[in-house]
Amino acid sequence: MKALLLRLEPLIWLLFGQGILIGTILLTGWLLVVGVLLPLGIVGTGADEALSYRRIYLLASTPVGRLVILALVALPLWKGAHHIRHLFIDHGGADHDAPIALSLYAIATAGSLAAIVAVIRL
Repeated sequence: MKALLLRLEPLIWLLFGQGILIGTILLTGWLLVVGVLLPLGIVGTGADEALSYRRIYLLASTPVGRLVILALVALPLWKGAHHIRHLFIDHGGADHDAPIALSLYAIATAGSLAAIVAVIRL
């Protein structure tokens, strides 16, 4: 099991790094604007039209829009799984790293597959 994890480590780090970019930088800013500033009226009035259902649906209907939505959902799952794995290792769980890592990455894989199915159904 440990050998499999070592072979997959570069791929896991790639997904983790992209999850940091998407989840920490882009998703946080988007949630701030859409979830806080827009409802409080701090963002200008043109934002209502820019974030209308029709416009967002048209964006989500394009291949690039679907890819962005998929990235916003799937990549933070990998970031979280990798963080939890290394938190577990840092707190004395290095002896059980392989089963914990496989279960965390299996959860991230299942979430990513569910996101792919959801994006395809849009």
